[in-house]
Amino acid sequence: MNRRQFNRTLALAATTPFIQGRAQPLPYRVNGDRLNRSLRALSSFGRNDLGGVDRVAYSEADLRGREMAMGLMQSAGLSVRIDYAGNIIGTRPESASGLPILALGSHIDSVPQGGNYDGDVGALGAIEVAATLADQKIPTRHPMEFIIFANEEGGQTGARAMAGRLAATDLERVSNSGKTLREGIAFIGGDPDRLDAAQRKPGELKAYLELHIEQGPVLDAEGVQIGVVEGIVGIHRWMVTVTGFSNHAGTTPMDRRQDALLAAAEFIQLVNRRVRAESGRQVGTVGWMEVEPGAPNVVPGKVRLTLEMRDLDWPKIDRIFGRIRLEAEEISSRARVKFGYEEIYNNPPRLTDPGLQEEIRASCHELGLSHKLMPSGAGHDAQSLSHIVPVGMIFVPSQNGISHSAEEFSAPDAITNGANVLLHTLLKLDQEAG
Repeated sequence: MNRRQFNRTLALAATTPFIQGRAQPLPYRVNGDRLNRSLRALSSFGRNDLGGVDRVAYSEADLRGREMAMGLMQSAGLSVRIDYAGNIIGTRPESASGLPILALGSHIDSVPQGGNYDGDVGALGAIEVAATLADQKIPTRHPMEFIIFANEEGGQTGARAMAGRLAATDLERVSNSGKTLREGIAFIGGDPDRLDAAQRKPGELKAYLELHIEQGPVLDAEGVQIGVVEGIVGIHRWMVTVTGFSNHAGTTPMDRRQDALLAAAEFIQLVNRRVRAESGRQVGTVGWMEVEPGAPNVVPGKVRLTLEMRDLDWPKIDRIFGRIRLEAEEISSRARVKFGYEEIYNNPPRLTDPGLQEEIRASCHELGLSHKLMPSGAGHDAQSLSHIVPVGMIFVPSQNGISHSAEEFSAPDAITNGANVLLHTLLKLDQEAG
């Protein structure tokens, strides 16, 4: 037993009731009905004809949803403010001064034509934990913050600002709302000229917890109730340019063509084959393509496409990419085209804190919930926060693994389970020394 586990054991022994000399699980539970009602209410902001939401960051729908979230925070007894990056922060007063902050939260902005659970479950789940603490008059030692991060779907803007990782040049990027980040931050009540003041000081935060839907099929397919996230995968993305020669489609014989699109199609098959060739959970995707000149009677002379690879094992991504490039040389020679590669995004994997993983697993045992250790294939605010504070993540099942879609769904009892694990883990951390 390490020091952290020992301290937690002592703290729980002092705060939990005993029956016949055995410590009993904490009796506290969230109000699952209230939480799921709040989720349904939030889904009305930006609702589209498909049944999902278009609540992209910095839109009117986002603004209205944020207002609702702030109202819920106030009803939970929290003091609410908007920081200079546009993050909404609800604060619960501490019971002991001088202790670092325990934080939990997520986001409520969506992708275009998004679903009603991505981000929302963790954001409103955190507020429900605050409401439960207030309703049941549960005393806590540490100051606590319940955070709605701004523009997670547009690159974790609010979380990156809090971690001191948002560059000034990022502010001119155009968001899905059509506003630049600078304009959007100001629109939701932040101040893009004072982002340095949104950065948290070293040691200010003790831990950050995030509840989220899995957005994948594993928990649902295996009938497991809770995912204990071991890390958030790294994402490496390249723009690949295939250059051939545009020529007349009717007069150029098949054996004389330098068809960039045909070579690009072989490259896509190569990516799929190479990514599948190694064991593990790595994924590779060609998700965008542009063909020039794009006419039905012209042999394509240039193709631009994206290659994205994700895994917890960063060297593995580099190794597979190297093999893809090597095999693409054979396509290049045979098809008489050239391949060019430009790195356009590089976000290394971030591991969650092993001690927080233990706390989450202990909460699952306490609540009688099945669980498994697993990676996150999607990015989250916790990924950026991990640069300044230990992070832990809790997953609940996504039905059929569908996400970023109106068909996205997590069952009400699954959401309640996740919020109870969040509550119990928070209370365990609160009882630890320091």
